[in-house]
Amino acid sequence: MTNTFITLSTHICLFVLAFAPGSCTPAPEKITHKSYTIEIKQMEFHPAELIVQSGDTVVWVNRDIVAHDVTEESTKAWTSSAITTGQSWSLVVAKSVDYYCSIHVVMKGKLVVK
Repeated sequence: MTNTFITLSTHICLFVLAFAPGSCTPAPEKITHKSYTIEIKQMEFHPAELIVQSGDTVVWVNRDIVAHDVTEESTKAWTSSAITTGQSWSLVVAKSVDYYCSIHVVMKGKLVVK
């Protein structure tokens, strides 16, 4: 009786593997994206460099006494409008990028995608 049960179980497992291969494959890991905050204060981005993953969200919050913006540096591919005191702007990051404030061009930052 035990041998018959083992043989039957083996045949069922082989059948499942042959006709439903996805049922024995582990599910892919769910990618969880994170959100990061960069504060704008004292005419600087804090932190000035941030390491993120592609798909993460970065939020810039203006804690300064004047308006600032956030502009992609090399091609101006994206830019926020003026971010006034207490306001914020966000971006879903796709690749590494250098950025700056086009209102105050000495303000620079960098997003590094790993």
